[in-house]
Amino acid sequence: MKIETERLVLREIDPERDFEAWAEAMADEQTVRYLGTPPMSRAQAWRSMAVAIGHWRIRGFGFFSLEKKDSGEWIGRVGPWYPEGWPAPEVGWTISPRHLRQGYATEAARASLRYAFDTLGWSEVIHCILPGNRASIGVAEKIGSTLRYVAEGLPAVTDEEVLVYGQSR
Repeated sequence: MKIETERLVLREIDPERDFEAWAEAMADEQTVRYLGTPPMSRAQAWRSMAVAIGHWRIRGFGFFSLEKKDSGEWIGRVGPWYPEGWPAPEVGWTISPRHLRQGYATEAARASLRYAFDTLGWSEVIHCILPGNRASIGVAEKIGSTLRYVAEGLPAVTDEEVLVYGQSR
């Protein structure tokens, strides 16, 4: 499975190819502070990658690795996500710190949203965003989502409030 945009490729996660950059991003405090986790060790990053790959096996969809089309450099993860206990199907994104503020999250989220609606047949998509994550709120709004409600936590992530943005097809 591969999706291409003007500047990006959304593709299957490849542990051999992606793990070093994935581990570096997950060890970065700036990257993970809005994921509800402290910086991850390499072993924890490996498990988080295994969870993302396992989600594909269980649900038939999941996060894509995100790479720059011109260089093949891994810059993040993006895509549909619906783990057990989640309030609704989500399109989420995480961008490596070196690649922030370049519009990659918005470009990739738009492509993932089209995939969720057109290929997966979803009628609704949410984005779970921790308060204070202005960048992700901006991405959600740029792709047409609005604040739906405030949730009291997310299973296995946080007990604190979470902003739930979303849109219907």
